[in-house]
Amino acid sequence: MLAVPSVHAGPQALNTTTFGSLALHGYDAVAYFTDHKPVEGNKDFTTEWQGAKWRFASQEHLDQFKASPDKYAPQYGGYCAYAVSKGHTADVDPEAWDVVNDKLYLNYSKKVQVTWHQERDGDIVLADANWTKLSNPEKKAE
Repeated sequence: MLAVPSVHAGPQALNTTTFGSLALHGYDAVAYFTDHKPVEGNKDFTTEWQGAKWRFASQEHLDQFKASPDKYAPQYGGYCAYAVSKGHTADVDPEAWDVVNDKLYLNYSKKVQVTWHQERDGDIVLADANWTKLSNPEKKAE
């Protein structure tokens, strides 16, 4: 099994651990869907959503996100999908990504992504179940 460093999800369950309040390390969430690649956002096209700052490469992408943030925001608060499937959270490499069934998933690294791809569908099911507990620490005690 591949080791992925663990971190704790914050109160808003969004991965802003590396860059303060900046989501997705400053990458444009919409670009993964429209450009089919990671694109760094521009500070001139920034919005706040769920307590984090989100950057975009263009006004058009910013407007698309504002119109439907849940459509473009990464799964599991932007934490590594593989780590969440194993019951913890970890930071991501914005270059290690995948869109599956119109949802954005990120991984800790490209090496972890290779492992995640081996059982991706099963890992998504596990991660979906684990995310409820990880994103709501008070539910762990229930």
